[in-house]
Amino acid sequence: MDVKLTLSLEKKVIEQAKKYAKKKNISLSKLIEAYLNRASLQEKDEPDISPLVKSLSGVIKLPKDFNRKKAYSDFLDKKYKLE
Repeated sequence: MDVKLTLSLEKKVIEQAKKYAKKKNISLSKLIEAYLNRASLQEKDEPDISPLVKSLSGVIKLPKDFNRKKAYSDFLDKKYKLE
């Protein structure tokens, strides 16, 4: 349930926040809500994980012996391979 909240902020801060929100294609209210939500989660000593990352967690199943460093190294070798 959404509840209305009135804040008093410096005009410059509001203008910058509006520009940022517009650039990210979200409302200023949603931007502030996300910030407050993240700030309150940090108080609980929970990791700082965005909702997008949370939604993707567990989507990919890797073998237990998967070597991330080797996979990344192989990726970089392929990406920057000189021909």
